[in-house]
Amino acid sequence: MPIKIPDTLPAFTTLVSEGVRVMTETVAVRQDIRPLQIGLLNLMPNKIKTEVQMARLVGASPLQVEFSLIRLGTHKAKNTSEEHLLSFYHTWEEVKDRKFDGFIITGAPVEQMDYEDVSYWDEMRQIFDWTQTNVHSTMNVCWGAMAAIYHFHDVPKHALTEKAFGVYRHRNLAPASVYLNGFSDDFQVPVSRWTEVRREDVEKKSDLEILMESDEMGLCLVHEKKGNRLYMFNHVEYDSTSLADEYFRDVNAGIPIKMPHDYFPHNDDTLTPQNRWRSHAHLLFGNWINEMYQTTHYDMDKIGTV
Repeated sequence: MPIKIPDTLPAFTTLVSEGVRVMTETVAVRQDIRPLQIGLLNLMPNKIKTEVQMARLVGASPLQVEFSLIRLGTHKAKNTSEEHLLSFYHTWEEVKDRKFDGFIITGAPVEQMDYEDVSYWDEMRQIFDWTQTNVHSTMNVCWGAMAAIYHFHDVPKHALTEKAFGVYRHRNLAPASVYLNGFSDDFQVPVSRWTEVRREDVEKKSDLEILMESDEMGLCLVHEKKGNRLYMFNHVEYDSTSLADEYFRDVNAGIPIKMPHDYFPHNDDTLTPQNRWRSHAHLLFGNWINEMYQTTHYDMDKIGTV
C-alpha cells in the first residue's frame, strides 16, 4: 500500500521517482480501511532531507500509512523555510491530543551538550512522557534514542575521543526478535556520532534487550518491551551520500575530520560510495511497522490505555 502524504510536499516527487508508492489524500479517503497513523518528530536541521529518508522507509510498507510531520514549538528552525514549516508541519502542542500507532523521533545536532543544557529539553521530556499515553510504538533515532533511554532509564551517554564515523559491520544478537526478521547474521550500518551508550549501562536494566551491536562501534539497537520502544543509535535511514555530505562539509569548513571508515571505494573520496545498508534499513522499518500493525488497537482511543 502507498504512504499518504500531502500532494505538494517536496518529498512527494522524490519518492515517486524512486518507485515508492505514494497516495494522494483524495484517493486515500476512498479506501475503507484504517491507515496506520505514524508521526515524525523531525529535530534535524535539514528537515526536507530527513523527511525523504524516513518517508522512503515508512512508504515501503504494504500497509496504508498516514504520515504526519511534527516539530518542536519551543525551537525555531534555522535551516528550513518558514513557508515549508507552516505548510507541512504541526507543532507538538497542536497534535498532543491525537493518538499515533507509531512515532519516530530523529537525531539532533546537540549530542555533545548535556541533555539539561539543550534549550528544548523541557519540551522533549514532555514529549517522551506523552508517548506513553498517546503512542503505541516509538522508534527513537541517534540523539533521540540517547535522550529517550536517558529519560526513561537514566542510562547515560559517554563522549568519544573522536567522532564515530563511517560504515561498520554489526552483529544480529537476537535472530528470533520480530524486529530482526529476515536479517543476516551480520550487516553494515552507517555511524555518525560523537557520543555512545555503553553495553554495561544497558545491561543493568532488566527490561532492555540489545538487538544489534558492532565490535568496533558498540551498541546499535536496543528494544524495550514494556514501553514498546526501539532505540536506534546509528543511521540506517541515511542516503548513499549522507556521510560524504558530512565529510565534505567539514573539510570545506576547515574542521578536522577523518575520512569515513569503509565508505568510499578504496578509501578514495573522489569515487562514488555504494549503499550497503539499504536492504536492512527497509527490513527494520518493515518489521517495526508490521509488528505495530499486528498489535495496535483498531480503536485509536484505546492506544496508551493498556
